[in-house]
Amino acid sequence: MDPFLLTDLQRLMTCHGKLDAPAFQALPGLTLLSASAPTPPIAEVSEPVFALVARGAKRVCLGDRVFSYGAGQYLIVSVDLPLEAHVAEASIEAPYLGLGITLRAEAIASLLLEVGSGPVPKSGPPGIAVSDLSDDLVEPVIRLLRLVDRPADLPVLGAAIEREILWRLINGPQGAMVRQIGLADSRMAQIGRAIRWIRAHFAEAFRIEDLARLTGMSVTSFHRHFQGVTSMTPIQYQKQIRLQTARSRLMASAEDVAAVGFAVGYDSPSQFSREYRRQFGQAPGRDGKRLRRVGGN
Repeated sequence: MDPFLLTDLQRLMTCHGKLDAPAFQALPGLTLLSASAPTPPIAEVSEPVFALVARGAKRVCLGDRVFSYGAGQYLIVSVDLPLEAHVAEASIEAPYLGLGITLRAEAIASLLLEVGSGPVPKSGPPGIAVSDLSDDLVEPVIRLLRLVDRPADLPVLGAAIEREILWRLINGPQGAMVRQIGLADSRMAQIGRAIRWIRAHFAEAFRIEDLARLTGMSVTSFHRHFQGVTSMTPIQYQKQIRLQTARSRLMASAEDVAAVGFAVGYDSPSQFSREYRRQFGQAPGRDGKRLRRVGGN
Protein backbone atom coordinates (compact mmCIF):
# COMPACT_ATOMS: atom_id res chain seq x y z
CA MET A 1 0.00 0.00 0.00
CA ASP A 2 0.98 3.65 -0.45
CA PRO A 3 3.38 4.58 2.41
CA PHE A 4 1.95 8.12 2.47
CA LEU A 5 -1.51 6.71 3.21
CA LEU A 6 -0.08 4.59 6.01
CA THR A 7 1.65 7.68 7.46
CA ASP A 8 -1.61 9.65 7.29
CA LEU A 9 -3.43 6.80 9.01
CA GLN A 10 -0.79 6.67 11.78
CA ARG A 11 -1.02 10.43 12.29
CA LEU A 12 -4.79 10.41 12.69
CA MET A 13 -4.76 7.40 15.01
CA THR A 14 -2.06 9.06 17.16
CA CYS A 15 -4.12 12.25 17.38
CA HIS A 16 -7.33 10.52 18.42
CA GLY A 17 -6.07 7.50 20.36
CA LYS A 18 -5.11 7.28 24.03
CA LEU A 19 -1.68 5.74 24.59
CA ASP A 20 -1.66 2.71 26.91
CA ALA A 21 -5.33 3.23 27.79
CA PRO A 22 -8.02 0.58 27.31
CA ALA A 23 -9.54 0.38 23.86
CA PHE A 24 -11.07 3.79 23.12
CA GLN A 25 -14.32 4.22 21.19
CA ALA A 26 -13.63 7.21 18.98
CA LEU A 27 -16.92 6.90 17.06
CA PRO A 28 -19.87 4.50 17.28
CA GLY A 29 -18.52 1.18 16.02
CA LEU A 30 -14.93 2.48 15.75
CA THR A 31 -12.41 1.54 18.44
CA LEU A 32 -8.78 2.66 18.71
CA LEU A 33 -5.96 0.98 20.63
CA SER A 34 -2.46 2.29 21.26
CA ALA A 35 0.32 0.70 23.34
CA SER A 36 3.94 1.64 24.07
CA ALA A 37 4.98 -1.94 24.91
CA PRO A 38 3.81 -5.50 24.23
CA THR A 39 0.75 -6.42 26.29
CA PRO A 40 -0.21 -9.64 28.10
CA PRO A 41 -2.77 -11.90 26.39
CA ILE A 42 -6.37 -10.90 26.99
CA ALA A 43 -9.18 -13.42 26.46
CA GLU A 44 -12.42 -12.11 25.01
CA VAL A 45 -15.28 -13.13 22.78
CA SER A 46 -14.91 -11.07 19.64
CA GLU A 47 -17.97 -10.09 17.63
CA PRO A 48 -17.74 -9.60 13.85
CA VAL A 49 -15.05 -6.98 13.26
CA PHE A 50 -12.64 -5.50 10.74
CA ALA A 51 -9.39 -4.74 12.59
CA LEU A 52 -6.25 -3.21 11.11
CA VAL A 53 -2.75 -2.41 12.32
CA ALA A 54 -1.11 0.87 11.34
CA ARG A 55 2.06 0.34 13.38
CA GLY A 56 3.52 -2.56 15.34
CA ALA A 57 2.00 -6.03 15.37
CA LYS A 58 -0.71 -8.02 17.10
CA ARG A 59 -1.17 -11.75 17.71
CA VAL A 60 -4.55 -13.47 18.02
CA CYS A 61 -5.10 -17.07 19.09
CA LEU A 62 -8.18 -19.16 18.36
CA GLY A 63 -7.62 -22.41 20.21
CA ASP A 64 -4.27 -23.66 18.90
CA ARG A 65 -4.39 -21.53 15.73
CA VAL A 66 -2.31 -18.32 15.75
CA PHE A 67 -2.99 -15.29 13.53
CA SER A 68 -0.29 -12.59 13.44
CA TYR A 69 -0.76 -9.32 11.60
CA GLY A 70 1.27 -6.14 11.48
CA ALA A 71 1.45 -2.69 9.89
CA GLY A 72 -0.43 -2.65 6.60
CA GLN A 73 -2.52 -5.75 7.36
CA TYR A 74 -6.03 -6.40 8.64
CA LEU A 75 -7.99 -9.13 10.36
CA ILE A 76 -11.59 -10.14 9.72
CA VAL A 77 -13.65 -11.94 12.36
CA SER A 78 -17.03 -12.95 10.97
CA VAL A 79 -18.73 -14.68 13.92
CA ASP A 80 -18.51 -14.49 17.72
CA LEU A 81 -15.25 -16.28 18.55
CA PRO A 82 -13.44 -16.83 21.86
CA LEU A 83 -10.06 -15.28 21.12
CA GLU A 84 -6.92 -14.53 23.10
CA ALA A 85 -5.11 -11.47 21.77
CA HIS A 86 -2.13 -9.31 22.65
CA VAL A 87 0.05 -6.59 21.19
CA ALA A 88 3.22 -8.37 20.08
CA GLU A 89 5.32 -5.45 18.81
CA ALA A 90 5.38 -1.95 20.31
CA SER A 91 7.80 0.54 21.88
CA ILE A 92 7.82 4.06 23.30
CA GLU A 93 9.53 5.27 20.13
CA ALA A 94 7.06 3.43 17.86
CA PRO A 95 3.81 2.73 19.74
CA TYR A 96 1.42 0.11 18.49
CA LEU A 97 -1.53 1.61 16.61
CA GLY A 98 -4.61 -0.45 15.80
CA LEU A 99 -8.29 0.07 15.18
CA GLY A 100 -11.42 -2.04 14.92
CA ILE A 101 -14.65 -1.38 13.05
CA THR A 102 -17.73 -3.41 13.94
CA LEU A 103 -19.17 -5.34 10.99
CA ARG A 104 -22.93 -4.87 11.22
CA ALA A 105 -24.96 -7.63 9.56
CA GLU A 106 -27.79 -5.23 8.68
CA ALA A 107 -25.44 -2.81 6.90
CA ILE A 108 -23.88 -5.64 4.89
CA ALA A 109 -27.31 -7.07 4.05
CA SER A 110 -28.55 -3.67 2.85
CA LEU A 111 -25.57 -3.32 0.54
CA LEU A 112 -25.97 -6.84 -0.83
CA LEU A 113 -29.66 -6.21 -1.59
CA GLU A 114 -28.59 -3.40 -3.92
CA VAL A 115 -25.67 -5.06 -5.68
CA GLY A 116 -26.38 -8.78 -5.33
CA SER A 117 -24.71 -11.21 -2.98
CA GLY A 118 -22.27 -12.67 -5.49
CA PRO A 119 -21.07 -16.26 -5.35
CA VAL A 120 -21.02 -17.73 -1.84
CA PRO A 121 -19.44 -21.14 -1.29
CA LYS A 122 -21.72 -23.90 -0.03
CA SER A 123 -19.38 -24.63 2.84
CA GLY A 124 -18.76 -21.71 5.17
CA PRO A 125 -15.32 -20.09 5.08
CA PRO A 126 -13.32 -19.93 8.31
CA GLY A 127 -14.55 -17.33 10.78
CA ILE A 128 -11.22 -15.48 10.98
CA ALA A 129 -8.53 -14.50 8.46
CA VAL A 130 -5.70 -12.02 7.81
CA SER A 131 -5.06 -10.06 4.59
CA ASP A 132 -3.00 -7.13 3.32
CA LEU A 133 -4.53 -3.65 3.26
CA SER A 134 -5.10 -1.96 -0.09
CA ASP A 135 -5.12 1.76 -0.85
CA ASP A 136 -8.82 1.79 -1.72
CA LEU A 137 -9.63 0.25 1.68
CA VAL A 138 -7.40 2.56 3.71
CA GLU A 139 -8.71 5.74 2.08
CA PRO A 140 -12.28 5.52 3.48
CA VAL A 141 -10.88 4.50 6.89
CA ILE A 142 -8.84 7.73 6.90
CA ARG A 143 -11.95 9.75 5.98
CA LEU A 144 -13.86 8.06 8.80
CA LEU A 145 -11.15 9.02 11.31
CA ARG A 146 -11.33 12.63 10.16
CA LEU A 147 -14.97 12.68 11.24
CA VAL A 148 -13.85 12.39 14.87
CA ASP A 149 -13.06 16.13 14.69
CA ARG A 150 -16.23 16.87 12.70
CA PRO A 151 -19.14 15.42 14.71
CA ALA A 152 -21.67 17.51 12.77
CA ASP A 153 -20.64 15.68 9.58
CA LEU A 154 -20.98 12.20 11.09
CA PRO A 155 -24.78 11.75 10.64
CA VAL A 156 -24.52 12.72 6.97
CA LEU A 157 -21.21 11.17 5.91
CA GLY A 158 -20.66 8.33 8.39
CA ALA A 159 -23.08 5.84 6.83
CA ALA A 160 -21.73 6.47 3.33
CA ILE A 161 -18.15 5.90 4.46
CA GLU A 162 -19.16 2.72 6.29
CA ARG A 163 -20.77 1.43 3.08
CA GLU A 164 -17.61 2.18 1.11
CA ILE A 165 -15.48 0.27 3.63
CA LEU A 166 -17.89 -2.68 3.47
CA TRP A 167 -17.87 -2.56 -0.33
CA ARG A 168 -14.07 -2.73 -0.39
CA LEU A 169 -14.11 -5.64 2.05
CA ILE A 170 -16.78 -7.49 0.08
CA ASN A 171 -14.63 -7.18 -3.04
CA GLY A 172 -11.40 -7.98 -1.23
CA PRO A 173 -9.61 -11.25 -0.41
CA GLN A 174 -12.05 -12.07 2.42
CA GLY A 175 -15.14 -10.99 0.49
CA ALA A 176 -16.93 -14.35 0.77
CA MET A 177 -16.58 -14.28 4.54
CA VAL A 178 -17.89 -10.71 4.82
CA ARG A 179 -20.82 -11.41 2.48
CA GLN A 180 -21.91 -14.32 4.61
CA ILE A 181 -22.27 -12.03 7.62
CA GLY A 182 -25.12 -10.27 5.85
CA LEU A 183 -26.88 -13.29 4.37
CA ALA A 184 -29.57 -14.61 6.69
CA ASP A 185 -29.59 -18.06 5.05
CA SER A 186 -25.81 -18.45 4.77
CA ARG A 187 -23.87 -21.15 6.56
CA MET A 188 -22.17 -18.43 8.60
CA ALA A 189 -25.53 -17.07 9.75
CA GLN A 190 -26.80 -20.57 10.57
CA ILE A 191 -23.71 -21.35 12.67
CA GLY A 192 -24.03 -17.89 14.21
CA ARG A 193 -27.42 -18.86 15.64
CA ALA A 194 -25.85 -21.83 17.42
CA ILE A 195 -22.94 -19.70 18.63
CA ARG A 196 -25.28 -17.09 20.10
CA TRP A 197 -27.27 -19.82 21.87
CA ILE A 198 -24.12 -21.29 23.41
CA ARG A 199 -22.94 -17.86 24.55
CA ALA A 200 -26.30 -17.13 26.19
CA HIS A 201 -26.49 -20.58 27.87
CA PHE A 202 -22.80 -21.42 28.32
CA ALA A 203 -23.33 -22.81 31.86
CA GLU A 204 -25.94 -25.29 30.65
CA ALA A 205 -25.52 -28.75 29.14
CA PHE A 206 -26.84 -29.12 25.60
CA ARG A 207 -27.48 -31.78 23.00
CA ILE A 208 -25.82 -31.51 19.60
CA GLU A 209 -29.09 -32.64 18.03
CA ASP A 210 -30.88 -29.59 19.46
CA LEU A 211 -28.25 -27.18 18.15
CA ALA A 212 -28.35 -28.84 14.73
CA ARG A 213 -32.13 -28.43 14.70
CA LEU A 214 -31.75 -24.74 15.63
CA THR A 215 -29.54 -24.19 12.57
CA GLY A 216 -31.68 -26.26 10.23
CA MET A 217 -28.85 -28.70 9.53
CA SER A 218 -28.29 -32.38 10.00
CA VAL A 219 -26.04 -33.35 12.91
CA THR A 220 -23.23 -34.34 10.55
CA SER A 221 -23.48 -31.14 8.52
CA PHE A 222 -23.72 -29.01 11.65
CA HIS A 223 -20.59 -30.56 13.14
CA ARG A 224 -18.63 -30.06 9.92
CA HIS A 225 -19.66 -26.44 9.39
CA PHE A 226 -19.32 -25.44 13.04
CA GLN A 227 -15.76 -26.74 13.13
CA GLY A 228 -15.01 -25.17 9.75
CA VAL A 229 -16.07 -21.72 10.99
CA THR A 230 -14.76 -21.80 14.58
CA SER A 231 -11.89 -24.35 14.33
CA MET A 232 -13.40 -26.20 17.30
CA THR A 233 -16.30 -28.46 18.19
CA PRO A 234 -19.40 -27.04 19.94
CA ILE A 235 -18.25 -28.59 23.23
CA GLN A 236 -14.78 -27.08 22.86
CA TYR A 237 -16.35 -23.71 22.02
CA GLN A 238 -18.53 -23.87 25.15
CA LYS A 239 -15.48 -24.73 27.27
CA GLN A 240 -13.60 -21.70 25.91
CA ILE A 241 -16.53 -19.43 26.82
CA ARG A 242 -16.76 -20.94 30.30
CA LEU A 243 -13.05 -20.55 31.01
CA GLN A 244 -12.86 -17.00 29.65
CA THR A 245 -15.88 -16.00 31.74
CA ALA A 246 -14.33 -17.59 34.82
CA ARG A 247 -11.06 -15.74 34.23
CA SER A 248 -12.88 -12.41 33.89
CA ARG A 249 -14.68 -13.01 37.20
CA LEU A 250 -11.47 -13.97 38.99
CA MET A 251 -9.75 -10.88 37.61
CA ALA A 252 -12.58 -8.60 38.77
CA SER A 253 -12.80 -9.89 42.35
CA ALA A 254 -11.35 -12.47 44.74
CA GLU A 255 -14.26 -14.90 44.49
CA ASP A 256 -14.11 -18.45 45.78
CA VAL A 257 -12.60 -20.57 43.01
CA ALA A 258 -15.04 -23.45 43.42
CA ALA A 259 -17.99 -21.02 43.34
CA VAL A 260 -16.70 -19.45 40.13
CA GLY A 261 -16.32 -22.88 38.55
CA PHE A 262 -19.85 -23.83 39.53
CA ALA A 263 -21.24 -20.51 38.22
CA VAL A 264 -19.79 -21.12 34.75
CA GLY A 265 -21.06 -24.69 34.53
CA TYR A 266 -18.51 -26.97 36.22
CA ASP A 267 -19.91 -29.48 38.74
CA SER A 268 -16.42 -30.69 39.68
CA PRO A 269 -13.95 -28.17 41.22
CA SER A 270 -11.03 -30.43 40.31
CA GLN A 271 -12.10 -30.60 36.66
CA PHE A 272 -12.48 -26.81 36.61
CA SER A 273 -9.00 -26.27 38.08
CA ARG A 274 -7.46 -28.84 35.73
CA GLU A 275 -8.98 -27.34 32.57
CA TYR A 276 -8.27 -23.78 33.71
CA ARG A 277 -4.59 -24.60 34.32
CA ARG A 278 -4.36 -26.32 30.93
CA GLN A 279 -5.83 -23.26 29.20
CA PHE A 280 -4.07 -20.42 31.05
CA GLY A 281 -0.97 -22.07 32.49
CA GLN A 282 -1.74 -21.47 36.17
CA ALA A 283 -4.25 -22.60 38.79
CA PRO A 284 -7.34 -20.32 38.85
CA GLY A 285 -6.68 -18.85 42.30
CA ARG A 286 -3.06 -17.97 41.52
CA ASP A 287 -3.92 -16.65 38.07
CA GLY A 288 -6.68 -14.46 39.51
CA LYS A 289 -4.28 -12.91 42.03
CA ARG A 290 -1.74 -12.22 39.28
CA LEU A 291 -4.34 -10.61 37.01
CA ARG A 292 -5.65 -8.39 39.82
CA ARG A 293 -2.11 -7.33 40.69
CA VAL A 294 -1.29 -6.50 37.05
CA GLY A 295 -4.58 -4.64 36.71
CA GLY A 296 -3.81 -2.54 39.79
CA ASN A 297 -6.71 -3.86 41.88
